[in-house]
Amino acid sequence: MNAIRKIDQANASQTERDPRWRAVQARDARADGEFWYSVATTGVYCRPSCGSRTPRPENVRFHSSRADAERAGFRPCKRCKPDQAALSEQHAALVTAACRWIEAEDTAPTLSALARDAGMSPFHFHRVFKSVTGLTPKQYADAHRHRRVRSELQRAGSVTDAVYDAGYNSSARFYEKSSAILGMQPKTYRAGGAQARIRFAIGACSLGAILVAQSERGICAILLGDDPEQLVRDLQDKFAQAELVGGDAQFERVVAQVVGFVEAPQQGLELPLDIRGTAFQQRVWQALRKIPAGSTASYSEIARRVGAPHAVRAVAGACAANSLAVAVPCHRVIRRDGALSGYRWGVARKQELLARESQ
Repeated sequence: MNAIRKIDQANASQTERDPRWRAVQARDARADGEFWYSVATTGVYCRPSCGSRTPRPENVRFHSSRADAERAGFRPCKRCKPDQAALSEQHAALVTAACRWIEAEDTAPTLSALARDAGMSPFHFHRVFKSVTGLTPKQYADAHRHRRVRSELQRAGSVTDAVYDAGYNSSARFYEKSSAILGMQPKTYRAGGAQARIRFAIGACSLGAILVAQSERGICAILLGDDPEQLVRDLQDKFAQAELVGGDAQFERVVAQVVGFVEAPQQGLELPLDIRGTAFQQRVWQALRKIPAGSTASYSEIARRVGAPHAVRAVAGACAANSLAVAVPCHRVIRRDGALSGYRWGVARKQELLARESQ
């Protein structure tokens, strides 16, 4: 008996030291698909998120695949059904189908119709859709219509034609929101942004070269790098048809303010920002701006804050698309294990910014 007890204690200790055990205890759905675990006393294997009673650690074994668990003689749990697609994958497939339906229609399907097609109640479907995409069905439909109007403005015979072809029932409703949707007036956008005027200047800071650009609405780019010419090319790529104008003495003071903010982020930046992006990117960037200086958050935490816990990769993509270094503090986002991951302007700069803010 003593020998058996010692073996159980050793097995329990080994399981408890394994970081995967914490995911099982927390029923962490984010770990589904990364590993499976089996229970010797029941003869079944489960997903980490299984809702069954948490097994004793000495009876648990971890497996890297379902095939591995089945080769060891375990059968699928009837509760969490680990041999079937994960619930998150099922939800993703349903939401993808709903998105394709929204995109195919001139008038967006109603929430009730989308939910009925997915076999869910409207409330449940609304929650699942937002969890997967970070947007409500209405927000997704609006974002798709915005993309359509941008495309239509580049080819339609008139602004009015473009507005109606994109699915707007009223040109007045579109014009009310046109600046927020396009970042400029419709006729200016239709001309490729040729009438948009953006001032810019290049300076130097302790992190290397810095380019600051400002539209009529506010600071639209803060770019960091080692090559000033590359920063200018990046700005030209972002605003391909705009008129780029070198900053005058007055604008140099704006650049000085931004440089001062980079050197001492705690002091804040009291300048208006012209933040342009998709609806999801806007949500992510808004969440980033709420992270206090000296603090950090993981990509998965930001995904939860924007209401899309499964959209971790999309959050990382939004961080990579950020053109307002420091002002939209994507450097404060780190991996769940605390490691510094990729940063558009280099991990060394990210590390330095975090070090400054922690002082």
